[in-house]
Amino acid sequence: MPQNYVPIFIFVAFIAILIPVTLLAAKLVRPENPHKAKLMPYECGIDPVDNARGRYTVRFYIVAILFVVFDVEIIFLFPWAVQFKAFGLYGLLEMLIFLLILVVGYIWIWKKGALEWV
Repeated sequence: MPQNYVPIFIFVAFIAILIPVTLLAAKLVRPENPHKAKLMPYECGIDPVDNARGRYTVRFYIVAILFVVFDVEIIFLFPWAVQFKAFGLYGLLEMLIFLLILVVGYIWIWKKGALEWV
């Protein structure tokens, strides 16, 4: 039984040797010249002006959650599209109802102003 694990132990030993060797080789090859511009946090090319742990508006989180919700709901279209012929007219009607509910929800959220960034 233990002989079955020999390839796994060899692989683990190989990786345990390879990781430090790779890190050491990278340290020897790369240039080491840090200065102020390289050590600054990068924010889309703009110099940071405030603490990184500052507070965000709630609208950011609302838009993010709405994106995830609508994105996950749209994913349901892919399996339906693959099995479209198997579902027939019943499947088409069910998906149209699903899309209608999705569009009504989107319009409702849009009218409530949840997608505004102001």
